[in-house]
Parts: sequence; C-alpha cells; structure tokens
Amino acid sequence: MKHWILICLLWVPIGVGAQTYDLVIAHGRVLDPETELDAVRHLGISGGVIRAISATPLQGRQVIDAKGLAVAPGFIDLHQHGQTLADYHFKAMDGVTSALELEVGAADVDLWYRVREGKSPIHFGVSVGHIPARMSVLGDRPTFLPGAASKAAREPATPEQVAQIRAKLEEGLQRGAIAVGFGLQYTPQASHWEVLECFAAAAKFKASCHVHVRNKGDRGTQNIFSALEEVVAASAITGAPGHIVHIQASGMRSTPRLLELITQARKNGADITCEVYPYTAGMTDISSAIFDPGWMERDGMDYKDLQWGATGERLTKATFEQFRKTGGLVIAHSNPEPLVRQALIHPLTMIASDGLPGHPRNAGTYARMLGVYVRENKDLPLMLALKKCSLMPAQRLEARVPAMKNKGRIKVGADADLVLFDADKVRDQSTYADAARFSTGIRYTLVNGVAVVKEGQLQKDAMAGRAVRAPVR
Repeated sequence: MKHWILICLLWVPIGVGAQTYDLVIAHGRVLDPETELDAVRHLGISGGVIRAISATPLQGRQVIDAKGLAVAPGFIDLHQHGQTLADYHFKAMDGVTSALELEVGAADVDLWYRVREGKSPIHFGVSVGHIPARMSVLGDRPTFLPGAASKAAREPATPEQVAQIRAKLEEGLQRGAIAVGFGLQYTPQASHWEVLECFAAAAKFKASCHVHVRNKGDRGTQNIFSALEEVVAASAITGAPGHIVHIQASGMRSTPRLLELITQARKNGADITCEVYPYTAGMTDISSAIFDPGWMERDGMDYKDLQWGATGERLTKATFEQFRKTGGLVIAHSNPEPLVRQALIHPLTMIASDGLPGHPRNAGTYARMLGVYVRENKDLPLMLALKKCSLMPAQRLEARVPAMKNKGRIKVGADADLVLFDADKVRDQSTYADAARFSTGIRYTLVNGVAVVKEGQLQKDAMAGRAVRAPVR
C-alpha cells in the first residue's frame, strides 16, 4: 500500500497544488546585478515582494509574458530635483522606481513627505539640506537655490548660527531624512568648520553626505582638487560617508584625475562614492554664486555655451547680464562627449539624473544610458550599467535606510520594484529643444508589484509609490 501511494505521488502532474502568486513575470531575461544572474527565469510576486525565482513556469492570478524583454531591478535615482507628479511620470517612463532628492534636500522633512504620501506612482525620498537650513538660519526667504544676493550665499555664519544649522540637520535626521545634502558652490561663505559640524551631524545618524563640491577649475589654490580634499577630509574626520554628486559636471576636464584620487582614497579606507549623468550639459540658476565673476575662467566657458531654459536661445553678454538679475534656469554646455563617456564607464561611478524640468535628463537619463552607451556605443556591458543604475545606489543608502537592502536586486524577499525593457529598442527621446518627451522601450515599470507603466503606456491612476525614509526617532 505504501508503495502504491508513492507511485501515485510521483504521477501527480507538475503544477497541481503549486502556489499561485499575485503576479508572475514569465519567460523574461532576468538580470540581477548583485549575483550577476543573467538567464531566462519566471518571477512570482505576492504582496509587492518577489517570492519565487524559478527556471520553470509559475502560476499567477496575473501573468506578464516577458519573452524577449530584459527584467531588471527598478532604477534608483539619488539626485532628482523635480518632485511633482509630472516629474514622477517622466521617471516611471524611464524605468525609475525610486526618485530621491538628496543634494538640495528639504528643511522640513515631515512636511516634504506628508505632501507626497499616497500621491506618487513611484517611491520618493529626501535628505535634510544644508542649503535650506542655512537659508532659514540666516534669514533668507525659502527658494530652491540661494540667489546672488542671498545671505546664505554671501554671509559667513556666526558660531551660534553654525550651531543652529547643525541642530536643524539633526532634527531632520531624527525625522527620517535619508541623508544630508550640500551645495557648497552655492554657499561659498560656509566655512570649513561649518561643513565639519554638518558632517558630524550626519555621522551621528549614519547618514551619507551628498555634496555638490565647493570649487571648479584647476587653477589657483582653491580649485576642484581642494574641493575634493574638503569632502574626503570631512568624511575621514567625522566618519560620515561622502558622496560627490555629478562629478563630471564639477570636475570637467579634471574628472579622470578626480576619479583616480577617489579610487586611491577608497583603497586607503575612505568611504567616498560619486555619481554622473549621461549628458554634456548641466543646468542651474543663473543668479546663483556659480556665475560669480570669474566663472568663464573657472569653467572654461563663454556666454555662447549658455542656453536659456525657457526659450532655448544661446546667451550673449547682454542677455547674460539681463537674466542674471532676474534669475532662472540656464543650461550650461560644459563637457565634451568623450569625457562624459569616460566617466560613465568608470567602475566607481553610479548614475543619477540631477533631474529638473527643462533639461532632457529629467526624462531620459536611464533610457539614454541603456540605449546610447550600452547598445549603440558599446561603452559598457548591460550588467554593469544596471548595477550603476540600481544596486550601487541602494548600497550607498543601506546603512542609514535598512529598507534599501531589498531594493536594487532581484532576489527572494526583495521588493518587486522592477523594470521590463526591450534592450534592442530602449532609448531616450527628450532633447535640449524638447525636454518633455517620454523615453521609449520601457515596457513595464513595477512599483511594489503594481504596473505604473504597462505595455509601454503610463498608468496615470497608479499611485504605488511609498516613502523611502530612515527610521524616525
């Protein structure tokens, strides 16, 4: 009798009694940058979490046939300024599942999260920012960036004000801010001591410091190398990890040397990382301290290299002086393509958009990385590109935000934040002349297992995004 039962069990058809998942992604080319798995697999998803990775078919209440598509962890953008619903839509169509504002950041962390809760298709998160904290303490009215006449840009802080700035940062960190953000080129009067105090606040909470460095150019004693030294030294002294934003935009022709220096610093124990974006032009406020006298010599640029964001016109001396008074976003064409390519392929760099409306990077960063630099130029392999777009950003934040250990990977127990794309067709469509264009080739973007992009179409009613936030004390 026992033998008969055993024989019967062996004849039970495969799949009968098997688990049924909320969603199955079938037949996709699964690419996991952590294990470097690159194979056709079936993913079982329930409750917004990956529950199974199988070489054989799975049962699901819903099934996405991903045959011919790459299945990768959703992209994690560490540097996304645009944080409106329209911006999130561009991000979702570009394969981004988490868009984080970690450079400028916010002063009131609770308020920043509260106004977005339940209203975003993708995950969102913020740092507590040195810029807004400094503006608040020194008495400026709140703006995105301090203008030319701003006290935050023009005045040194007293010891009492430095203490107040640090207190504001610590309050934001207590309320779950992901990191501490700095824009030191926008606040040139912030002393080295002030920066050290702010790094010390970050270290107290195991938070990384995301820094737009203080100087550009390679001339004189205050230059891009002294700016890098400031971040490395502050990190070493305080123990706070340092992360240099858009290193190619700040470093320009010195970028290869900066990457060599960071590589050496890491070999000697420094916790320093950096990011790049795949464009030859940056964008910022023309009224900021970046364009203080001497900017052409520092940056190796002229008026014709500036493009007014609102109209697309190239600037002259007269229009530069006009717009400098009123303020507004200007595109700065500052980096040659070979330099950008060199920075993108470096094993140390991760990808972040620095996204702002009016610049094509707001809509097309990740599809451009996959379409231009992986497929067309063959500058780097697909797996390395995916690592730069997902795993490396997640790893940068894990010590502060434990939930990031379940993002940027495809593994059992990971969040079902996934992008499914056609590797032969994915491409950015946004341009400097028309920045508000969705990327193509992204077939699905899943956030917590919910399709916010489905069959290449944005699902405008899907609000699956949740706060990416450190523990609140």
